[in-house]
Amino acid sequence: MDQPNDSVVSDFVLLGLSDSWETRVFLMLTFSLLYSGIILGNLFIVFLVIADCHLHSPMYFLLANLSLNDVWVSSTTIPKMISDLLKEYKVISFQSCMTQICFIHIMGGVEMVLLIAMAFDRYTAICKPLHYLNIMSPKICVSFVVLGWVTGVIHAMSQFSFVVNLPFCGPNKIDSFYCDFPRVIKLACTDNAKFEFVVAANSGFMSMGTFFLLLLSYAFILVTVRKRSAGDLSKALVTLSAHITVVVLFFTPCIFLYAWPFPTSSIDKYLFIADFAITPALNPVIYTLRNKDIRVAIKRLSTQRHFGRFC
Repeated sequence: MDQPNDSVVSDFVLLGLSDSWETRVFLMLTFSLLYSGIILGNLFIVFLVIADCHLHSPMYFLLANLSLNDVWVSSTTIPKMISDLLKEYKVISFQSCMTQICFIHIMGGVEMVLLIAMAFDRYTAICKPLHYLNIMSPKICVSFVVLGWVTGVIHAMSQFSFVVNLPFCGPNKIDSFYCDFPRVIKLACTDNAKFEFVVAANSGFMSMGTFFLLLLSYAFILVTVRKRSAGDLSKALVTLSAHITVVVLFFTPCIFLYAWPFPTSSIDKYLFIADFAITPALNPVIYTLRNKDIRVAIKRLSTQRHFGRFC
């Protein structure tokens, strides 16, 4: 990835989260623990789904892919943020900044499609239980994952192709702990109104559209279940509450940053901690500790004496 010829900026300075040394040490320790939990928790889910044949179902296949994606999402920003917390001068090269932006949006696109797929899976399981295995076939599940990656790449590249060729001649300070389209475009030495519109139209529309689609799907499920019985409604609420929690935590920062012309405050960098650290760390807890099948699988694993699939 070559830097544009009319750019004189070879790197960007990240201002980070705080200037206080004590606060930065506290944040470094906190995010180190969170990142360790993200890696161990999400990879454990992937291992459990692969190893336990009782979990070889559409829901857990999608959950394992979501867990893998959460690992990648966190790894695009958290390791560098942790290392930068102990540095006075936080620098990221132009190429690394563009690469980070690209991967953030690819993983974000994959996550959105996976959340839609999981909502569709719950709709099918709750509203069409007799046809569940026919509708959520292995082919359909794999198609959802492939669609997620295709969507993520198209979503990222459609914006990246505009931004990578912008001229950057200074200043080079980004008021955040990571690179992203809105803050980088503001540093370009050109009229950036049309580029801001491209990002707002692309990322903003995708975030808002997916968020409301998911909320409508959950509402439709609850209305459908309510027509059957109050008992079924309470069970559906328990099942869907975890999904709704993840959706709200994931999309709130995206909507805040992308849904309207670029905000001037720096609050979005704190909100995006939810996407990069909090949500990926909570997902293993939300989807496992409250899930009977996963708890049973963990018990089976704890009593297994040799490595391999346990059924």
